[in-house]
Amino acid sequence: MPDHERVEIPKLQGHTCFACGTANPIGLNLCFYRSGDAICSDVTLKNYHEGWENMAHGGIISTLLDEVMSWTVIYFRRVFFVTRKMEVKYIKPVLVGVPLTVRGRLLRESKAPLIGVRAEVLDEKGHVLSRATGEFVEVPVERLSAVPDGLKRDMMELFSRLGEAGRRDGRCPSADC
Repeated sequence: MPDHERVEIPKLQGHTCFACGTANPIGLNLCFYRSGDAICSDVTLKNYHEGWENMAHGGIISTLLDEVMSWTVIYFRRVFFVTRKMEVKYIKPVLVGVPLTVRGRLLRESKAPLIGVRAEVLDEKGHVLSRATGEFVEVPVERLSAVPDGLKRDMMELFSRLGEAGRRDGRCPSADC
């Protein structure tokens, strides 16, 4: 991975998202950081994430890719959204018990309300093991009737914290970032 400064990204506490939730006893509890124009997460999958013996289940790999793309949208766009579609390419086996980095980047050709993102799972030598492209749709907060108000408030606070962090580290010089 390129030698960029690693900027830790705060996440919500107490929620049960399978991928990033801190209150899910069987979840991945992923943490994220910015490195240049990418959002990353480091993870070592366990044997209970297997499909074939010693290899990660394709659904877990898909989850990793979807989640890093989601956090890429959260960090760089700070909007509510849903995953509209995702295409995954499995290139090489993703082994359990070895360190992995999952990395996401925004695609340049996105036009609101659509947000294009790409992601990849890398081994410790930087080889791409799987990749995905995703299309996400921005959703106005008032259309999220199924999302509890407390979670909406928590997300708005997170968006605000991310904007302040971006202005402090020089990534976003304007006040409306």
